[in-house]
Amino acid sequence: MNTAKKHSKKRDAILQVIRSTDCHPSAEWIYNQVKPIYPDISLGTVYRNLALFEQSGEVVAIATVDGQKRYDATAATHTHFICECCKSVIDVETPQPFAEMYKALKKEHGFKADYHSLTFYGKCDKCQISN
Repeated sequence: MNTAKKHSKKRDAILQVIRSTDCHPSAEWIYNQVKPIYPDISLGTVYRNLALFEQSGEVVAIATVDGQKRYDATAATHTHFICECCKSVIDVETPQPFAEMYKALKKEHGFKADYHSLTFYGKCDKCQISN
């Protein structure tokens, strides 16, 4: 579904909030950012629009952290690190060996991988210092 087809100011605001942050927000975080601009927006509206954005490939759901799905406006395949202490989600450059794995999958098995999902878990540098 093309989200541009049904244009709305609230939808644009939701997408802008996601695109303007690198914190990999939850729906609730997005809602809290948009609510001051559009006081009548509901959390349900945010969830419905996130589903549309996922469907259209404008955003991706990358992980569930503390029971909340987290989103990324960078739809290109890349890797993440999730801190198990502060729950931050951080972009990580995808390691080169994955490009080689894609080639090997195709060559050895005839597979075509459309994307990969690689997530590292642990403590970020700030949490290591504070603990």
